[in-house]
Amino acid sequence: MKKAKSFWLFIILAVFVYGLIQFLLTSEVLNPYYQNMFIVMAINIMLAVSLHLVIGITGQFSIGHAGFLAVGAYVSAIFTMKLGLPFPIALLAGGVVAALAGLIVGIPSLRLKGDYLAIATLGFAEIIRIVFLNIEYVGGAAGLQVSHLTTWTSTFIMLVLTILIVVNFTNSRHGRACIAIRENEIAADAMGINTTYYKVIAFAIGSLLAGIAGGLYSHNFYIIQPTNFGFLKSFDILIIVVLGGLGSLSGSVIAAILLTVISTFLQDYPETRMIIYSLVLVFVMIFRPKGLMGTREITEFFGLGKWKSSKGGN
Repeated sequence: MKKAKSFWLFIILAVFVYGLIQFLLTSEVLNPYYQNMFIVMAINIMLAVSLHLVIGITGQFSIGHAGFLAVGAYVSAIFTMKLGLPFPIALLAGGVVAALAGLIVGIPSLRLKGDYLAIATLGFAEIIRIVFLNIEYVGGAAGLQVSHLTTWTSTFIMLVLTILIVVNFTNSRHGRACIAIRENEIAADAMGINTTYYKVIAFAIGSLLAGIAGGLYSHNFYIIQPTNFGFLKSFDILIIVVLGGLGSLSGSVIAAILLTVISTFLQDYPETRMIIYSLVLVFVMIFRPKGLMGTREITEFFGLGKWKSSKGGN
């Protein structure tokens, strides 16, 4: 019963948020500047939730998420700008290729742990950036011009689907296996859980969602360049997940909203923006070392327990 309540609470909240923002945009109460802010916010939430699946649920320390973002961004841009295919197909292609890249990277590297895995994933992201930097077909260092096809509606739909996918996976037996690996990988292996298999699956799903976010990201701007996907981008996504609380999907969403708003409104102060941004993170880590939500979900405050989809596991 609680599962159904929490699921429908999310659907009602999503419809309300979309309807409210859409009304404010169409009535011109909010100008295009705010529309772009909401799109960037939704993309950041997608990236944070996809990395939450890898770090927060499976416990694998990856700092190469910008690489999958770049793969999705460039592949989707090639499909629309070079091949002339529809935007939805381009988004799907970007996600699929990013998932394949996740499998290629994940199968050998996820046998590593801790710092070694972090270095391996960071190295992958840098390799991807350098590859795109040297391919003239996608513009090289000058970048690739991309049509502005991302809309608030398409971004919000993909955001809702991303959250539903992660929640369904988390509450499935596969998700419970990933949580067992996070808690104690040796014990999970002793209980017969194929730890490498489940780590790779979670990594591939996270890469798929990051690739779709990359497609939305590239078509929200008029040009994409390899410099947009440097290692600092991976750290930005990691900071959101850590700030929200490792293991809390709600925390990742709240932290992404908070940091996007702070970053957006401090754009007019480039000299002090990073200082204020960093101070906010420092104070939160001092007073909330486990993140804003810790391991709790926002549904727990409504007496609904951990948020689960209507088709989730027990």
